[in-house]
Amino acid sequence: MPIYKLPDEPYFPDPNEATEDGLLAIGGDLSPQRLVVAYASGIFPWFNEHDPIMWWSPDPRMVLFPERLKVSKSLKQTIRKEKFELRIDTAFTEVILNCKTVSRKDEEGTWITDEMIAAYKNLYKLGLAHSFETWLDNELVGGLYGISLGNAFFGESMFSKVSDASKVAFYYLSQYCIKHNFSFIDCQITNPHLQSLGAEEIPRVAFLGLLEDALKEKTKLGLWD
Repeated sequence: MPIYKLPDEPYFPDPNEATEDGLLAIGGDLSPQRLVVAYASGIFPWFNEHDPIMWWSPDPRMVLFPERLKVSKSLKQTIRKEKFELRIDTAFTEVILNCKTVSRKDEEGTWITDEMIAAYKNLYKLGLAHSFETWLDNELVGGLYGISLGNAFFGESMFSKVSDASKVAFYYLSQYCIKHNFSFIDCQITNPHLQSLGAEEIPRVAFLGLLEDALKEKTKLGLWD
């Protein structure tokens, strides 16, 4: 299948026209308008520094249905002991910078470029991007960030400086989604770590159907609490 070069307008082709590995289009920009259209279409940007902006819609898609989160015995104990303090939307910039710089097992480099950081900070200012943060002794030690549209949450990245810190943030994100009737958390591409927490693969066509329903609900804008 061809790779589309995007026009200046915030337009995307049908995500079902993506290549076998999920690449749909290149080019465009990371304006809030284009990013909202992308996520609402089941598409997200993912590219390395010095590469053109690349847009993806993989098949299958990895999602977590919040009520299906798997919480291990050890994680339950950590949560019960209240080792970490959970905060929401108090340190978005710090979270995304840590996601860029904190190394992960079996991963080299980062796809979170300065351009991406600026773009998601703009979405945060618009009340569309959110961070779930774990703090220990008043120090940020873990967290995640993502985008919210309708009753869907699109997870982007997470980091951890202390054992279980990112898992606790993910747990509280799931609890928040249950409380506020979110349909799913988009995990994008298959990831063994998230799979161990209950995330599962579904066909792209099923994901797009869930997304269509999710977007019928009102987006919860602004800072979350």
